[in-house]
Amino acid sequence: MPQSKRILVTGANGLLGQKITDIFSRESEHELVLTDLQPSAEAPKSYEYFQQDITKKDELKESFRKYNPEVVINTAAYTNVDGCEADRELCWRINVDAVKNLIIASKMVSAKLIHFTSDYVFDGKNGNYDENSTPNPKGFYGRAKLASENALIASGVKYAIVRTQILYGTGKNVRPNFALWLIEKLRKNEPVKIVEDQLGQPTVVDDVAFAVLQIVDRDCTGIYHVCGSEFLSRYKFALKLADIFEFDKNLITPVKTSELNQAAERPMNTSFITLKAESELGIKPLNVTDGLYFLKQQLGL
Repeated sequence: MPQSKRILVTGANGLLGQKITDIFSRESEHELVLTDLQPSAEAPKSYEYFQQDITKKDELKESFRKYNPEVVINTAAYTNVDGCEADRELCWRINVDAVKNLIIASKMVSAKLIHFTSDYVFDGKNGNYDENSTPNPKGFYGRAKLASENALIASGVKYAIVRTQILYGTGKNVRPNFALWLIEKLRKNEPVKIVEDQLGQPTVVDDVAFAVLQIVDRDCTGIYHVCGSEFLSRYKFALKLADIFEFDKNLITPVKTSELNQAAERPMNTSFITLKAESELGIKPLNVTDGLYFLKQQLGL
């Protein structure tokens, strides 16, 4: 059994934060301390929780002195890609400056920092990106995520970076991800337009949380690509979801990205090579069919 560590989870009320809390509580003896912007936790009350804004450096340093974590798992982020184009200052403050604050606080207590970024650090021209592929983000969200990676790599802090993509799953009061949004629309028999030219690997959030547990237990460092095992378009994902949840597929219309006039330019093919994560972390991520059946079971549908 790996040695128990005190772990601080930021963004603990979000989808990924909740899943990490859940899997760590079931599969490990680690001591968790949770924080987020909200006054109370969505997680079980057995964990210590405190309200924190990680963009406030002095308050963050104070909480690190109090709790003295050995590992920090930063799941806090601003992930609205079009919103990041519209409000670049907010995007940078949460996705870059707050990470720099966490770096300073982690260095102060000699904690390892685990941070999450995105397939959007790549331009999506070729796909098949591994951890050594050269990033070239197209939009401001991707540029901010890459800046956070570079700050962490250059910091001298012990770190692990997990790049993932098209996260889906369920939790208490979580913001709608692509799958949950789609389920809600199709359940109400509302028509949806889904892009057929954006290709990627939809990822069950539980797989990412399990990978993080392995990073902690095996004391891994560096960059890891963690995502679902199946590569397809958003449109084909939507059709599979409709099949598995028994919704009307005729409600789903394929469109080209160019027809949507989105504020942020999207990378078209962000497929990942996940060999490093599979071999070093011992993970085997789910394909789309298994992932959606898993989600259906979690939703009790």
